[in-house]
Amino acid sequence: MLSERFTAAVDYARIAHAGQTRKCTPIPYIQHLLAVASLVLEHGGDEDQAIAGLLHDVVEDCGESHAGVVGERFGERVLAIVLGCTDGTAEAKAGFDDDVSRRRDWLRRKQAYLNHLAHASDDMLLVSGCDKLHNARAIVGDLERPEVGQGVFARFTGGRDGTLTYYRLLADLFTQRGAAMAGALEREVERMYALAGEQHRAA
Repeated sequence: MLSERFTAAVDYARIAHAGQTRKCTPIPYIQHLLAVASLVLEHGGDEDQAIAGLLHDVVEDCGESHAGVVGERFGERVLAIVLGCTDGTAEAKAGFDDDVSRRRDWLRRKQAYLNHLAHASDDMLLVSGCDKLHNARAIVGDLERPEVGQGVFARFTGGRDGTLTYYRLLADLFTQRGAAMAGALEREVERMYALAGEQHRAA
């Protein structure tokens, strides 16, 4: 059963991410957060993990000041998962103001995050995997839309090749760790590669 803590987390996420939308779309950002929480529950997660799904981007996208509030209001376990899902804070990302430095920072952060996932707790692994699964489904959905197609990759700092490689490595890692959503993520990544005109490339 979900308690009032979950309801409070929905409201916290709604307020913290107010005005934010999914990349280059009018979709309110909370749609992604609700979807991740739903996937966490679908794949066997408990209330703390679902709350972390709602809040997993709050430090990364809204600022470091949220960390203390999340810990105080929702507990240290939730905070640990949120911090584990964070590959860079809003403040740190704001320090890169040109394409070359942003790309260099993106590569550094993604490699560090993959290394982190290899040893992350099962708690955090579930939430992170559900986040990546929803993102992969969104990319596949846009690839299937004629008005977007491969233009979707222009939204990402890693571009087409960097984004494809990152999701291939993520899918392989979650499979190796035996994560609950690994099969679903693998299918989305295979579809992503097919729609992008690439064959499957194992890591």
